[in-house]
Amino acid sequence: MIAEELLLEFGAEIITYTKEEYLFEEGKKAHYYFQVKSGEVKMNNFNAQGKEFIQSIFSCPRSFGEPPLFSDIPYPANAVAVSKAEVFRLKKEVFLDLLLKYPKVHLSVTRGMAKRLYYKAIMASEISSEDPEHRILTLLDYLKKDVHHLNEPFSFKVNITRQQIADLSGLRVETVIRATKSLEKKEELKIKNRKLYR
Repeated sequence: MIAEELLLEFGAEIITYTKEEYLFEEGKKAHYYFQVKSGEVKMNNFNAQGKEFIQSIFSCPRSFGEPPLFSDIPYPANAVAVSKAEVFRLKKEVFLDLLLKYPKVHLSVTRGMAKRLYYKAIMASEISSEDPEHRILTLLDYLKKDVHHLNEPFSFKVNITRQQIADLSGLRVETVIRATKSLEKKEELKIKNRKLYR
């Protein structure tokens, strides 16, 4: 979202995180702006029974965790490296100063947050839906629109696991497996070498 050169000019650090390492924890105060340089980071919560719910997965060059920086509230979720990840980390005060000095960057960050808010609103509505197939298609269509501009059928390769689809949609992995097979029969998805295509 913010050009790497600009982040470095403002003193951003590049921090390397190992798989499953926490970048921040739910309930903690926000002190930094984070932007993925390489690898993937997920934001998640756990319910009372310990089941993980993934809010979203972020890869280069996406940022995450900004709302608490603007509103001085604690993080509503954890941020955890899905794989080895390099992440730009910029102090909150410096980040806010950067936004004041570069209004176009501020607008870009705001647009990114608005897209994530839109996704959360759609998924909140879908999770209340009883139909697993509908939930899965809504999630995949959102991911496709976010990173893929072709409209050809089955041109979008889904780069998340069935477990991650389950965690993002509030379903069990067994339900996702059954539903994706059903969606393939209905010609809504293609499964090729264990990969999903939409």
